[in-house]
Amino acid sequence: MEKKHNKIDRRNFLKTMSAAGLAPALAGVAKANDANSSQAKQKPTEKEQEKKTPAKDREAQTPQVPRRKLGKTGVDVPCLSLGFGRPGEQVILRKALLWGIDHWETSLVAAGGNSELSLGKFIADNPEMREKLFIVTKESESKNTEDLEKCLQTSLKRLNTKYIDLYFGVYMMQNVLQLTDEVRQWAESAKKRKLIRFFGFSTHQNMAQCLFAAAKAGWIDAVQTAYNFRVMQDSRLQDAIGACHEAGVGVIAMKTQGMRQKVETEADKKLIGHFTERGFTEGQAKIKAVLKNEGISSACSSMTNNQILTSNVAAVLDRTELTSADMGVLKQYAQETCSGYCAGCSEICDSALGDMPYVSDVMRYLMYYNSYGDHDRARQLFAQIPAGVRSRLLKTDYRAAEALCPQRMPIAELMTEAVGKLA
Repeated sequence: MEKKHNKIDRRNFLKTMSAAGLAPALAGVAKANDANSSQAKQKPTEKEQEKKTPAKDREAQTPQVPRRKLGKTGVDVPCLSLGFGRPGEQVILRKALLWGIDHWETSLVAAGGNSELSLGKFIADNPEMREKLFIVTKESESKNTEDLEKCLQTSLKRLNTKYIDLYFGVYMMQNVLQLTDEVRQWAESAKKRKLIRFFGFSTHQNMAQCLFAAAKAGWIDAVQTAYNFRVMQDSRLQDAIGACHEAGVGVIAMKTQGMRQKVETEADKKLIGHFTERGFTEGQAKIKAVLKNEGISSACSSMTNNQILTSNVAAVLDRTELTSADMGVLKQYAQETCSGYCAGCSEICDSALGDMPYVSDVMRYLMYYNSYGDHDRARQLFAQIPAGVRSRLLKTDYRAAEALCPQRMPIAELMTEAVGKLA
């Protein structure tokens, strides 16, 4: 049954690509499908065609991803940005640029630092491209501004650049108290020294609270927050994004798929079937749903291969708007499957389990393991949790937190699963 769904998705993927004017990008796919055709063997490969066509001409012929304003920074960014959790392949970077995706995001710790090094190699090999790129990176849980400075200097060196366009100087923020006056002064200093152009933070937890704080602060240029068809059902988060938009704070969405899609239940099949009939994949529909919110400047996606990149580009170039019925299907699916997704409301778990922090972190690491297949990263992050906390994960009574969880998650079961897979 799963094989059948994959075939349907592929057919609609090709259909959407052609409708979006991206037929040239399908040359490799068509060639693979017609491998036994003598006619196909006579066609030039994509690389051969690129060699024959000057770079300027290729760019002029290629549809460009729409752009949006990044708050009040004065910068327009592509509504689809390239996220790097792993080292980026040079061919993917070039293809992204061909479609106008010049907003690239990484972090100090992604792939053990190899992600920044990979982007740095591209910049070193193509120094003339640096001014065209909007580079975003993040620090790694600094305890003070001295640590923050070291993180920035490390990133600058790895990326082979003199400045970072947008620096998220508070990584995975979950408490508004992290926006200290000391951090503000450091950000202002880094700007004066022309080491960064703009400053902000990223957040996976307590997102609404953090975004409201950004809107009120007056010195935050942009934020990156988890935002997808699941968490958008939270009206408070929607209000927080609206507050940022009104205050001129750019909002970049991440975790836009709300976990990778699996075909296991009738609800899964219904979701896929609905959007198949609409002419695009459920993954493309999820990107469209995120960008339906005008307060979102860009949807950041980890596009590790050409198929994901092209599919996402097709989604944003396609002018088909999601209807209220489409949004209703996503909402219903989010409600029916909510017990499998942690919405990052860690303040609820923390209030119920005062002596057991990190619960929502553990669930996020488990998501990396199960949904993204990023086993090494999940285990590395889990290992960073204090040993004393890890030793109590299987001994804690989670019933109070389970009773309060808006997602109805079986927290005790998930902690047992996490220890078994990540420890």
